[in-house]
Amino acid sequence: MSALPTPRILLGPGPSSVTPRVLEALGRAPIGYLDPELFTILGDLRSNLRTVYGTKNDFTFPLTGTGMAGMESCLVNLVEAGDKVLIGVNGFFGLRMVEICRRLNADVTVINGEWGRILEPEAFAAELDKLGSVKLVACVHAETSTGVATPLAAIAELAHAHGALFLADMVTSLGGIPVEIDNWGVDVAYSGTQKCVGAPPGLSPLTISERAWEVATTRKTAVPNWYLDWKLLRAYYDAPHAYHHTVPVNLLFALQEALTEMMEEGLEARYARHRDVSAYLMEGLDKMGIRLFSQEGYRLPNLNAIHVPEGVTDEVAVRKRLLEEFGLEIGGGLGDLKGKIWRIGTMGASATRRNVALLVAALNEIL
Repeated sequence: MSALPTPRILLGPGPSSVTPRVLEALGRAPIGYLDPELFTILGDLRSNLRTVYGTKNDFTFPLTGTGMAGMESCLVNLVEAGDKVLIGVNGFFGLRMVEICRRLNADVTVINGEWGRILEPEAFAAELDKLGSVKLVACVHAETSTGVATPLAAIAELAHAHGALFLADMVTSLGGIPVEIDNWGVDVAYSGTQKCVGAPPGLSPLTISERAWEVATTRKTAVPNWYLDWKLLRAYYDAPHAYHHTVPVNLLFALQEALTEMMEEGLEARYARHRDVSAYLMEGLDKMGIRLFSQEGYRLPNLNAIHVPEGVTDEVAVRKRLLEEFGLEIGGGLGDLKGKIWRIGTMGASATRRNVALLVAALNEIL
């Protein structure tokens, strides 16, 4: 029996497939974590991350760890015990923000939105008026569990009007739909490399404004997580490059190549490709009578949430057949949506019409 996994076409909520160029970069000979060549690579990589994020934030870098490490890094650096935090929840990953902040003993207020619909600015305005002074307002931009994208600019403006920082989860949005950190007024954001960015999992791109940096570096207590402390990390990523941890250099090689490919394709062309492939998928699903789940007008073109078709009594068995017979992976629902929806990712290198045609044909056969 081969020790290598069977090749898959990854059309789930992540990871997505990567190109041969990215795989080749991943296989290069590693170099040391203080090698001058590595910092040249990191300089190019960080510059491209600023472009994709739509920001001039100097402290933009690839944190070692997945998107959840990015989430935790942002919260442990910005939140102290007793701080008032307002979090919008309209899906599974908003709940994780709440859990982390409660573990930090923050004073957490939750805006519970309907899963599959956007978070409305009016809900934030009402809660902020009640709370008065707030340290942090946070929500998910592209909710991976529901396939909906919440507009951020109005929420960020409300947060700033009440003296709060605004934090956004951009794990599924970065590289797949437009992201404008500076124009929208987002103070800090994190993402992941394994979705629309088009690299393997294991890194979390962060971008941190000077305002957020000042809050993190003037806190009253020490950051409770040494590994994720921004001051220590910045001393490595910026000169004098003081040793902090052994960064995964091969993942950095792969991310650099993925971002280079993104720049060559062009951001607008990349966003258009995601929209085109998603529309092609919707056309095929509509012919099968499969209904869309997320709110019209705010549906993600890179994470397509659909209702499990009527008459399907064992949705897990359908996904299992897709994987075992056709080598196609799609995702099921999370939390309250478990067993009710499927999540089909058209992200990064996975976002091709060929992949969609294969999936629709396979679903037709199984169903």
